[in-house]
Amino acid sequence: MQVEIKTFYLELNSPEQFRPKKSNLPGLELKEVEIPLPEYNRFFYATVGGDYFWVDLLKWTYQQWREWVSRPGFHTWVLYFKGTPAGYFEFEEQPDWNIEIIHFGILPQFFGQGLGGHLLTEAVDRAWKTGAARVWLHTCTLDHPAALKNYLARGFRLFKETTSVKIVPDDPPQVPNPGRIA
Repeated sequence: MQVEIKTFYLELNSPEQFRPKKSNLPGLELKEVEIPLPEYNRFFYATVGGDYFWVDLLKWTYQQWREWVSRPGFHTWVLYFKGTPAGYFEFEEQPDWNIEIIHFGILPQFFGQGLGGHLLTEAVDRAWKTGAARVWLHTCTLDHPAALKNYLARGFRLFKETTSVKIVPDDPPQVPNPGRIA
């Protein structure tokens, strides 16, 4: 089916704009993925975005995924809850001290526990610690319904909005083995 997609570009231009939200849920731990592992990033991309038609990168080869996760200035962080991966974010250091949060999300079985605000707080904190002058991201209407609300609640400001049309299946794709790369 053909759908109209609105894309929202959001930014923080100073730490003072940021409104953190930390969870006090015991058993949370954030770790950086220090050894690039294409299968891991693909797993998160497919699992977090599977219900929202995140399909563009699923066509990538192993080599494309390896290049994606191995490039300089690219970072992946994983939020664990009681030892189990619960969410992730990727960000990239860009020119002029910009940090783009490229992919971000909570695994579906952990929805409703306040982890989205917590993980976004961790992502933005890590970005500022790199010396960023600006942290930005984009989201669209093909994302979790609470995504835009979470970004705005944390202080992100809209700087651009676009509309496009995309053909998507009637139902979100089934990803039987999200970690497997063709």
